[in-house]
Amino acid sequence: MMTEHAKKSDARRSLHQDSVLANTAILYYKEGLTQNEIALRLGVSRPTVINYLRLAREQNIVDIRINGASFAVSNTSRDLRAKFNLADVYIASLTPEGDPADVAYKAQINREVAQVGAMALHDVLQPGELVGIAWGETIYHLANEAPYRIIEDLTVCQLIGSMTTPLVSTAEGCAISLASRLGAECHTLHAPAILTSAKLAEALRGEPVISEQLERLKTIDRSIFSVGNCDSDTPIVQSAITSKEEFDWYREKGAVGVLCGRFIDRAGTHIEGPMDERMIGIDLSYLKDRANGLLVAGGPAKFDAITATLNGGYVSHLVTDEQTAQALLEI
Repeated sequence: MMTEHAKKSDARRSLHQDSVLANTAILYYKEGLTQNEIALRLGVSRPTVINYLRLAREQNIVDIRINGASFAVSNTSRDLRAKFNLADVYIASLTPEGDPADVAYKAQINREVAQVGAMALHDVLQPGELVGIAWGETIYHLANEAPYRIIEDLTVCQLIGSMTTPLVSTAEGCAISLASRLGAECHTLHAPAILTSAKLAEALRGEPVISEQLERLKTIDRSIFSVGNCDSDTPIVQSAITSKEEFDWYREKGAVGVLCGRFIDRAGTHIEGPMDERMIGIDLSYLKDRANGLLVAGGPAKFDAITATLNGGYVSHLVTDEQTAQALLEI
């Protein structure tokens, strides 16, 4: 008779196999990699890749439909890698209906791009890495869509302090959720993202526990983040994380995006301003020094912010939608 432990072990093995098969299918059918390229990436033989693809079809993990647009997506991915000097680009083939300015339209893009980003995690993350994760609607969906699959000796860190808002899950919630799905150790950041005064923020940074956590963020191997735009409906304003006066000040200075709580201009340069001294979280200079970030973002509303983040040199891997990918090639 099979014990409860044996049943759980079998279930974990089944989840692991499904994740491997799905990841292999995405690389082959969606990203256009050859079987040899996939074998090198996964560290297996070409016959193993062939077997993975066969099992994916037999177990209905992949439903093959020949669509000419899929080949364009593959070419677009390769062209974007070359244009922005990226390690990889993952493109969600989605065609949402409605007004691009509509909340439901934006939410659909965020969710579908996040789903592709979740699948990309097991292609991007490596055993033993220290990974920082940011905050926001897209990152929340990514963390909760990530397949259950252990990555050995992985550590997940919260990149920015806690934020309480009914619009988006907490920053620590994103870190905890992702870590639990990857079997990783998790380090949250025990402080608010934004304080009422620079003096209070400075005092908290000096606390031993928080100081240690911030020092750890300087050594991350990889980061996972989205980027917000600088429209009036951006969560950083809707959640009262910044005042309208501060927000307008940053926009007057040329801000087009919000990256890990910091404002950036079209070149991706951090605009230092009234919020920075009151914030507790990673400094963008450390993201830029590593230049090893997974950017998960899409949609017309975020186009300028995505472009700025790519220009700033923070990104090694991009997950976006097909329309945004095509637009990026045209600039």
